[in-house]
Amino acid sequence: MGTGWFACCFPTPPTSSPSSSSTKIKLFFFLVPLILVSFLVFVLLPTNSTWDLISTLPSSTSAAAAAAANSSENLGAAAPEGAMELLSTAVKTVDVRSSQDEAAVSEEAAVNLSALPPHAVEAVTKIHELNGTKEESLNTTINGTVNATMLPVNETIALPLKQSRQVRTKLDKIEAGLQRARSAIKEAKNGSQLQDPDYVPIGPMYWDAKAFHRSYLEMEKQFKVFVYKEGEPPVFHDGPCKSIYSMEGNFIYQMDVNTKFQTHDPQKAHVFYLPFSVAKMVRFVYSRDTRDFGPIRRTVIDYINLVAQKYPYWNRSHGADHFMVACHDWGPEASFSLPYLERNSIRALCNANTSERFNPAKDVSIPEINLLTDKLTGLIGGPSASRRSILAFFAGGVHGPIRPVLLEHWEGKDEDIKVHKYLPRGVNYHEMMRNSKYCICPSGYEVASPRIVEALYNGCVPVLISKSYVPPFSDVLRWKSFSVVVSVEEIPKLKEILTNISTRQYIRMQRRVLQVRRHFEFNSPPKRFDVFHMILHSVWLRRLNVRISEDDWSRG
Repeated sequence: MGTGWFACCFPTPPTSSPSSSSTKIKLFFFLVPLILVSFLVFVLLPTNSTWDLISTLPSSTSAAAAAAANSSENLGAAAPEGAMELLSTAVKTVDVRSSQDEAAVSEEAAVNLSALPPHAVEAVTKIHELNGTKEESLNTTINGTVNATMLPVNETIALPLKQSRQVRTKLDKIEAGLQRARSAIKEAKNGSQLQDPDYVPIGPMYWDAKAFHRSYLEMEKQFKVFVYKEGEPPVFHDGPCKSIYSMEGNFIYQMDVNTKFQTHDPQKAHVFYLPFSVAKMVRFVYSRDTRDFGPIRRTVIDYINLVAQKYPYWNRSHGADHFMVACHDWGPEASFSLPYLERNSIRALCNANTSERFNPAKDVSIPEINLLTDKLTGLIGGPSASRRSILAFFAGGVHGPIRPVLLEHWEGKDEDIKVHKYLPRGVNYHEMMRNSKYCICPSGYEVASPRIVEALYNGCVPVLISKSYVPPFSDVLRWKSFSVVVSVEEIPKLKEILTNISTRQYIRMQRRVLQVRRHFEFNSPPKRFDVFHMILHSVWLRRLNVRISEDDWSRG
């Protein structure tokens, strides 16, 4: 019976021995299971496996991809069609994790999908569907763009699931902190007044006192500056501290020794300070015999080329998060040495002249302070508003286009408007200011004048006469609330303009002068809300208006 049943499938030879039949039966039991298993494998095996995708690549490309799989530097990019939009914004923060983290990554990736737009969800889903093999890495670049030397056009490879997790780079964390600061400043406009142990900004001298206060506190909480160490004195890390250009040198010195805002880790920095002194360049580099500005220009170019080659940060932002400070008249001209320095970088200048390409949205106007010592002893003070007998006062050299007009109309012409080219013997300059209601501050060769700060120090309401001048800290201070702005054409009507200001209004303006002058006071060491901190705050505000992306940098 047994032999007949098997004969239905395998005909029996005409002659056979019992031992031969036994061998065939054993062979049958071996082959039948093998055939069944092969059939099942053929039916169930997917035809679009990940390996099939990779094996279709040219041999040279496959080899390159295999090499890239062993590299930890290539972090994310060649993806299925439709996924590149997602990758261009996400892969720069991809975290390459070990295989034991894969399950945790899968859970987080699934959670994050709900926050993505539909096309992004579809792209991620496609990536997950293609994960059929355990590839350790990918042929990608840090910013998520395809490396053209690794894959041919229109080819795709599978993205392993563990690449889906996003991590934040140090730059991402910096930008996230800045975004929180922006939100806090906006909310402060409609919030309650913040308390402060040292000073609470309040009053019409500020465009928005609450927003300024919150911004200042945010600066104190997180703002970090990296000072490039390259360069040697006297041109670098040095500057005049006892002259009309004193803010240039004093700021350089304070930044070099400051511990609160300075960071020695450039990856933690919000901005990068270029510590050169234009005033020292004029003294030690400029050729007075040939009047050639070229050496100064080459010095600036060489320095920025040096730090750009040594560090990646200048090229990352094209200088947008870098700043310079200059009080010399030639500060703007020095910045023209490099297009990016002028157009992109934050330029903190005393000579804040819009006709010389000063941009208030990007650049910072800083005060010109003529310091003879490192102390303000005897420079600040003056009687109350009711005890000032002189209507207006000016004394100074005749240079530039505005001062000759002022002297022509008012020198020796009126007892109430005391205008002098040279003060009479025995008359003290500061005492004249302290006894005057208004101090006339005309521009000279350049728009800035130290008389503005001198007027504030002496409790005298400044009268600004200039063209194209942006007063210091105009991003925060509302100058028209504590000063008088007169055009050059209005100089003949100067007395009429000043006498038309009521006594009550003058007293208000003078009180505001006393309140805001703390922002112009020089202190060593610096004190909160003083001129050093106000310069930093203006730089901080400009940095808040810039978003730096490593995506943009790596794409070039």
